[in-house]
Amino acid sequence: MKKKILVIHGPNLNLLGVREPHLYGRSSLPKINGELKKLGKTFKVAVECVQSNSESKLIDKIQAARSKVDGLIINPGGFSHTSVAIRDALAALEIPKIEVHLTNPQAREEFRRQMITAGAVDGVISGFGAHSYMLALQALFTLIRP
Repeated sequence: MKKKILVIHGPNLNLLGVREPHLYGRSSLPKINGELKKLGKTFKVAVECVQSNSESKLIDKIQAARSKVDGLIINPGGFSHTSVAIRDALAALEIPKIEVHLTNPQAREEFRRQMITAGAVDGVISGFGAHSYMLALQALFTLIRP
C-alpha cells in the first residue's frame, strides 16, 4: 500500500509569492504544492496539500489525519507562536510530524522565537525558503519508510 503524507499550510500562506517576497520568496503555494507532489512520486508516497486561514479548520485537518495518513508536514504560520489548541491536536496525533517555516524564526522578531507547536512534532525545518518543505518531505520519508 502506498504511503500518504498530508501537508498543512496555515494562515496567509495562500499569499506566498506576493506577500513580503523579500522574506518569504517568490514561490507561490500552488508551485510549492506541485513540487511536493513531484518529490513525493520519487519517494513513492502520495502527497495531499491543504491550506486554511482558520485555526479550527487546521485543527480539524490534524485530527482527521489520525487514520488517513502516515505522516504530516505542517507550517502553522503565525499560529506556531500562539496556538495551544493546534499544539494539543499535534500532540494527540501519533504519526511522524515535521513543522516547517520558510524563514528562520530565531533570526526574526522576539515574539516569533517561541514556537508553541514545535514541542509536539518530531522536528522543525526552517530558514530555507520554499526548499524547507522539500527538506521536510525528505526527512519525513525517512521516518515513515518501512
